[in-house]
Amino acid sequence: VRLLMKIDELVLRGHLRRILPSRALAAKELAESASDLSSAKDALSRGDAKWATISAYYAMFHGAKALLLSNGFEERAHYAIAAVLEHMVRQGRIGPELAEYFKAAMSLREKADYHYSHSEQAARQVVAMAEEFCKKIARVKNK
Repeated sequence: VRLLMKIDELVLRGHLRRILPSRALAAKELAESASDLSSAKDALSRGDAKWATISAYYAMFHGAKALLLSNGFEERAHYAIAAVLEHMVRQGRIGPELAEYFKAAMSLREKADYHYSHSEQAARQVVAMAEEFCKKIARVKNK
């Protein structure tokens, strides 16, 4: 699926929905993001690279959902989040590293979940990316 789809095309295809911005829903997503990040760190400390990778991705997923919800969007597909993040990069609203981290984490999560391919090194990298991603998303969302 082409990640550079325009927002209107994603809405038309049903992968993204326009909604009224919701701080309450965004706050719930940020809480989930923090919980998943904690789980990722815990899994990493226990040597569970697969679960650390998956949890780190979901920390970013929920953080990104908070950003979308606070901007009047609800995702219907994970790749729609990546497309919106790229759109926000082009608008200068977020740094390019946020979109890159999300796409990298999505790929690593899919490999860990569906192809049983994971490593401690990759898990350490994705947990570090998730930690930075979540901090930056919380700052952007609260502007």
